[in-house]
Amino acid sequence: MRSVLSSASEALVLLIRCLVSTYTFITLPLYYVIQKPWRVKANYSTLRARPLNHGEEDFVVYRSVTKISDVHAKFIQDKLDTMEKVFCSAVSQHKNKPALGTRVILSEEDEMQPDGKIFKKFLLGGFQWRTYTQMNDEAENFGRGLRELGLKPFENVVIFAETRAEWLISANGCMKQNMPIVTLYASLGDDALIHGINETDVSCVVTSQQLLEKFKNILPSTKNVNLLIVMEDPLKPLELEGYGDAVRVRSYQEVIRRGSEASKSGKFSGVLHSPKPGDTAIIMYTSGSTGAPKGVIMSHQNIVNAMLSYTDVGPLYKNDVYMAFLPLAHVLEFISESLWMLFGIPIGYSTPLTMTDESSKIQRGCQGDASVLRPTIIACVPLVLDRIQKKIKEKIEGGPAYKKAIFNLAMEYKNEWIDHGYDTPILNSTLFKPIRAFLGGRIRFVLSGGAPLAPETHKFMKTTLCCPVLQGYGLTETCAATTLMDFDDNSWGTTGGPLTCCDIKLVSWVEGDYRINDWPNPRGEIHIGGSNVAVGYFKQPEKTSKAFYEENGRRWFRTGDIGEFTQEGFLKVIDRQKDLVKLQHGEYVSLGKVESELKINSLVDNICIYADPTKMFPVALLVPNFDQLKNLAEKSGIELATIEDVCNHPRRQQMEQLVLKELQKHAVKCRLQKFEVPQALTLLSDIWTPDSGLVTAAFKLKRKNIQDHYQFLINRMYS
Repeated sequence: MRSVLSSASEALVLLIRCLVSTYTFITLPLYYVIQKPWRVKANYSTLRARPLNHGEEDFVVYRSVTKISDVHAKFIQDKLDTMEKVFCSAVSQHKNKPALGTRVILSEEDEMQPDGKIFKKFLLGGFQWRTYTQMNDEAENFGRGLRELGLKPFENVVIFAETRAEWLISANGCMKQNMPIVTLYASLGDDALIHGINETDVSCVVTSQQLLEKFKNILPSTKNVNLLIVMEDPLKPLELEGYGDAVRVRSYQEVIRRGSEASKSGKFSGVLHSPKPGDTAIIMYTSGSTGAPKGVIMSHQNIVNAMLSYTDVGPLYKNDVYMAFLPLAHVLEFISESLWMLFGIPIGYSTPLTMTDESSKIQRGCQGDASVLRPTIIACVPLVLDRIQKKIKEKIEGGPAYKKAIFNLAMEYKNEWIDHGYDTPILNSTLFKPIRAFLGGRIRFVLSGGAPLAPETHKFMKTTLCCPVLQGYGLTETCAATTLMDFDDNSWGTTGGPLTCCDIKLVSWVEGDYRINDWPNPRGEIHIGGSNVAVGYFKQPEKTSKAFYEENGRRWFRTGDIGEFTQEGFLKVIDRQKDLVKLQHGEYVSLGKVESELKINSLVDNICIYADPTKMFPVALLVPNFDQLKNLAEKSGIELATIEDVCNHPRRQQMEQLVLKELQKHAVKCRLQKFEVPQALTLLSDIWTPDSGLVTAAFKLKRKNIQDHYQFLINRMYS
């Protein structure tokens, strides 16, 4: 029966190929005239950066050839050099335009699942919008309210909350009074939260009602904190008791009211403490993948220069809409939202739990945030794009064979014509329309940053979403700005050319065998120098002097990443010094590279590759996708009821061998070298979360913690 179906699918695909070939032959002249593919292909290879020196030393410096935009030039001319001035400029330009939108939560109700379990789900209404004027009034009143509660200029204020409109308004309110904000991820564990609060000597923490309970446990360890400001939950009453007599707990709305009353009484008139360009705007804590999180000191001019360099990349339009869901404590999200405000682009707030129609907190029959907002721009980290890709592939794999064959044919056809400079509007509006609808149906481009995006995921998402997926490279220490692909860039696995705010230096790293005279492209450690490079690490002078340096009047940062520049001036991040392990026979394995390739496989939820320098091969610790593992196990007669069965199953070794073989097949497709491919694997039922201490708040692996935690399993694999 299967062979009959397979033959029928093959015949159908052959027929479709014939029809497509005929259609292409007839319409090609028309597409040639309309789409002008020769221009598109010429843009693929346009020079993005050129070297300033020619390898006479052990480094080479690259600089962007892009001209600054009119917006960028006007900001320089008008001396808009602080975030407070940028914010005021956006308000004066856009006044009554919608600025920040929040979805109305009508109720939270129990919903019975097919398996009989009951989950809490949201019934949601539409988006309610604050205009730029309303947002500005709220920010000014929040800043005044802080002053009324006893805070002073230059006093640090922690913001520890989920991404929401009040987060951004609070930050701008603090900046209007020249109070540096300290950003901490909402997913941080207690120890990291205590560390950030104590190190910055804060007395005031702005948090959300959902996170307020944490402070009952940590307040005894944060002696300086005497004021908690709480962003209210729309459904639950706010309980202000139980935090001790020494700590005042005030609602966000009360702070706004205090500031408003102070303004009306004449006590405050406008902004009394406007910051200067060199003043600290943010102390942003990194995710802490190699130890305790470090507080990166960003001045106002650092952030403004980084943000303005993004205006040089490509067009933004009046009808654009941005959907915000990444943590605002992440530099990519903060810079993105600040940039959209500059252009008057409405920002609609979402969460991973409510983003799509299928998200876990969306009540059956209710639309997800993307379907209601219909954004044209989103910013993602690779983890999100990997998961979207896996969902799409799972649906295709789970459908009829003929649908899978047609989908693969469409992908092949579209990619071939894109390489020749053409687009495929009919395919975009038919076969790929349901995939675009997953994110609202209007996505114009996607920004990806925070970690390397696997080339396969990059290509897949660009093809299926029918829009540019612009990968960038930046760090907290460079205010998220270093490189970004432009709209004409058709490369995969690159991060585009340098932004106008900085130069990029490649320095030969002989130990890792990366040199600037490597052929055909120079390779080396990436150093970034420019006005976007941060001041340093808060209260950590030794780490600051090790990572930052001054040269020829410019501040530079040593990234520890290994890069390669192409002939067109594209930067490829190809390795990381700390991820590189030399095996027993002298081969170098890049752990991060292997992980990024293998995590695309649908069996993988999370993976950590470990390589012992005294051995000949790496091994893998793998958290599986349970549904995919269950399907694979059933084919071999192994039954699994829950994820916990994975570790306790009598045929666990057999399952691990099945998964290992699948990963090894996948590794061959990804063209990994034999010595890079894991030769042993352990399946884990643990879910790696920031609370477990095995991943950071940004879900980057904490390798040392993972190694320590699973050392006995690593020893077993090597034995």
